[in-house]
Amino acid sequence: MPTTVIMPALEMAQETGKVVRWLKSPGDSVAKGEPLLEIETDKVTVEIEAPASGTLRDVTALEGDVVPVGHTIALILAPGESGAAAPKSTAPAQRASQDAAAPTTPAAVKASPLARRLAEQHGVDLTQVKAASGTIQKADVLAHVENLKAAPAGNGAARLVAASPKARRLAAERGVDVRALRGSGPGGAILAVDVESAPPAAEGALERAVAASRRERPEGRAVGSVWRIMAERMTQSWTTAPHFFLFREVDASRLGSWRERANRQAGGRITYTDLLVKLVAAALAQHPRANAAWREGAIVDNDAINIGLAVAVEDGLIVPVIHRADTLTLAEIAARREDVVSRGQAGKLRPADIQGGGFTISNLGMYGVDAFQAILNPPQAAILAVGRIADRVVAVNGQPAVRPTMMLTLSCDHRALDGARGAQFLGALADLIEEPLALLV
Repeated sequence: MPTTVIMPALEMAQETGKVVRWLKSPGDSVAKGEPLLEIETDKVTVEIEAPASGTLRDVTALEGDVVPVGHTIALILAPGESGAAAPKSTAPAQRASQDAAAPTTPAAVKASPLARRLAEQHGVDLTQVKAASGTIQKADVLAHVENLKAAPAGNGAARLVAASPKARRLAAERGVDVRALRGSGPGGAILAVDVESAPPAAEGALERAVAASRRERPEGRAVGSVWRIMAERMTQSWTTAPHFFLFREVDASRLGSWRERANRQAGGRITYTDLLVKLVAAALAQHPRANAAWREGAIVDNDAINIGLAVAVEDGLIVPVIHRADTLTLAEIAARREDVVSRGQAGKLRPADIQGGGFTISNLGMYGVDAFQAILNPPQAAILAVGRIADRVVAVNGQPAVRPTMMLTLSCDHRALDGARGAQFLGALADLIEEPLALLV
């Protein structure tokens, strides 16, 4: 039987994925494990590998399409196999029924660029347009416009006014009702010149129209879906998870000495983040409650110590994962960190690179930040915010002394991790930072 290629679920809360680019074309030979396409989730763009060897056929999701998780997007045919119609979904029936009931948005409708532009000009909702084929074309939009124009008055349908975007903008600024104008454009469409020649609006209407226009059309920089959904998820985390924060200033003298020795052995590859991954893994082994998650009203312990690293990229934030960090040497942690960060910045992460994280480290010390409070990465119970190492005056044996110190801030979800357990974990981590040789005990 042909092997199905489905839109994978890379994260627990993921419902859809966007096809960014196919790396193979229909009819191409593919080998199992080689990159097949790139998809975009709410956190990252990843490469999806071919699940089998054969010939790529029946691609149903085009670049730019947003597809529900579990839906078949292509088939891979083994030698001698013939193509078959791709099933609509390999997801459970419950998810399929939910998808069917979910409202469709204009952005999710398949339409050609020209059709979208015409729909915008005529104020047409693409979800109401019937397509002759699978994708809405120019003719479909024009036919919809004609049907609306022909609709009898009094049946509840609003009169459709065809107007260019510039004309609509000018009308809003001048307080002119475009429905009262006679258009000079094709098919009676209202152009900017028609608005400019219209009589001035009543006193005060201009100010009201401009204010309304500004409310409806906020100015700002457009963002990609990764950034937008990241903002939504962080808002959800901040507004639903009861955050509390624990602060600890630690002496980093021996941490710096450890890094110097490690770099002499590893040729300069070890960063403070690598050291922290090693130490955090050890502290999580002692206090597994900090390596838990809040899911569906229950505390779920993670089987492995998988530590995510918050990494800034151009279009948002990614959190690649160092899996089983407690079993890795410092050199192995550094190699893994270099690999996932470089591929993440290049948009080449694989699904496994972002799955399974149980605890996150966010280090802004390299940007000169002294301390900050990080927002939880749901459903994880905690995230560690790390500030810079700087010389500060501290009390040593009752006397003022200058020591290199760093500020640690532990953000906790009180549903899964209470204050006492969070403090115990942070205390264990602070002890390890101030005396890394304790790892050998």
